[in-house]
Amino acid sequence: MSRGRSDAGAVAGDSDTRPSAMRILHRLHAATGQVSGWRRGALAFGLGVLAVAALPPLYVWVLLAPAFTGLFWLIESSPSRRACFFAGWWFGFGHFIAGLYWIANALLTKPEQFGWMAPIAVLGLAAMFALYPAFAALLTRVSGARGAGGVLVFAGAWTALEWVRSWALTGFPWNLIGSVWTFSDAMIQSTAVIGTYGLGLLTVTAAAMPAVLTADDPSRKPAIVAVICAVAVLAATWTGGAVRLALAGKAEEVAGVQLRLVQPNIDQKVKWDRTLLDDHLLKQARMGALPATPSPTHVIWAETAAPLFLGEDRPRLRMIGGYTPSGGLTITGTLRRTPPGEPYQVWNSLLAFDHEGSPVATFDKSHLVPFGEYVPFRNLLNLAKVTSGAVDFSRGSGVQTMHLPGLPPVSPLICYEVIFPGQVVDAEDRPEWMLNITNDAWYGHSSGPFQHLATARLRAVEEGLPLVRVANTGISAIIDPWGRVVARIGLGKQGIIDGPLPTALATSPPYARLGNWMVLLVATIAISTGLLLSRRQ
Repeated sequence: MSRGRSDAGAVAGDSDTRPSAMRILHRLHAATGQVSGWRRGALAFGLGVLAVAALPPLYVWVLLAPAFTGLFWLIESSPSRRACFFAGWWFGFGHFIAGLYWIANALLTKPEQFGWMAPIAVLGLAAMFALYPAFAALLTRVSGARGAGGVLVFAGAWTALEWVRSWALTGFPWNLIGSVWTFSDAMIQSTAVIGTYGLGLLTVTAAAMPAVLTADDPSRKPAIVAVICAVAVLAATWTGGAVRLALAGKAEEVAGVQLRLVQPNIDQKVKWDRTLLDDHLLKQARMGALPATPSPTHVIWAETAAPLFLGEDRPRLRMIGGYTPSGGLTITGTLRRTPPGEPYQVWNSLLAFDHEGSPVATFDKSHLVPFGEYVPFRNLLNLAKVTSGAVDFSRGSGVQTMHLPGLPPVSPLICYEVIFPGQVVDAEDRPEWMLNITNDAWYGHSSGPFQHLATARLRAVEEGLPLVRVANTGISAIIDPWGRVVARIGLGKQGIIDGPLPTALATSPPYARLGNWMVLLVATIAISTGLLLSRRQ
């Protein structure tokens, strides 16, 4: 009997005239459908981790295909809606653990106080954010769409839920799937029209579409056409971006403005040491005053580069002002508090002052980091915030445009305020550039700073505005309105960047005008098209 089964299998195998690649694909599909129990969750978890390799700084984007194809097979082969939901959840759990592991580094800067929270923070955030892929999987299953139509519904649901992630529970749109293309200046040009969310939709569609090649269709032609179309759209996206860059040429420069970005590379463990405060201030002031040709007109320091209430400290303001270019400004991150007699509040702020040490303007951060800058439900949770000080930071008034002497109007963004698509400029008082000051020293030598830089570049393309990024330990950069890095200092290095400020595009891109309405539009088109295709099939 054993010999008979072997012969039968040989006959069946000999009759399979499909190309070897297709046979392998069908076997993988069959094996995926047969996985059950804890192995099914482990497979989904592994696929989610695999997809992270496509993100900055690795950019192994080809791994998105097996990751999303495998996830789509799990969705289609799930024996129930519950199983489908958990397939998506386990994928998301692996994806966010691997993509956000660096959050633990912030807690390990004070291991004696917060070290116990490091694994809880990473696992807890990953478990919460995993709900978004879980609901994308469930919505795909509930829709009844299968094949190419099912892929489009899934991509639309994934995109819509990435947008929800940008505002639900204060929002955290980190590592949007469209950011996998930030290694290519040409690919990210599409975000000027469809935003990072739209680029992510095209990416998920192309990555998951190979799943349809295993459909029970003797001709297989519709499936092959669907895969070719999905890949062709990505190719057209790159081509269009390359043409746009070729036509753009080199960015023009704002006349009379020469910026100096100061990256002192001060370790987070000593940054708030009061005995080293003046040494750190003097170090940065001297870096800002180093001779150069042409001389800088405006010097910019990083977030909380002056970790004190600098605006009310006249001696230190005069000291730093003495190193500030005459007729120019020093712009730095610092702290601000309410005057005596008023209810006590503290802000994470940006302060601009002239060469005499006189304050010119301030901006207060409005999008605060939960548990980092304030503790949600403080009345219930007996926890300290990670940043120094016992008092929670207060929120600023929101996105605004600052008008500073000698500079075009600017939208200041402190730390991760830059990661929110469509929420980085004041549409009523549109700026001509964006300034992002940050302190990524919290995250050490990890993927976090690279991911942060990548999302800043995407904001520049979406808004058609240059963006200047100044980070304590890196990565500092000047970025033109096409998202190209004009100059940069690497992670963990001390140095300065001297360079002109690129000009903004003459006309705002479509995404800058329509904002996140474009997200709903592209997601709706994808889902509607997917449902129509499924009905025709």
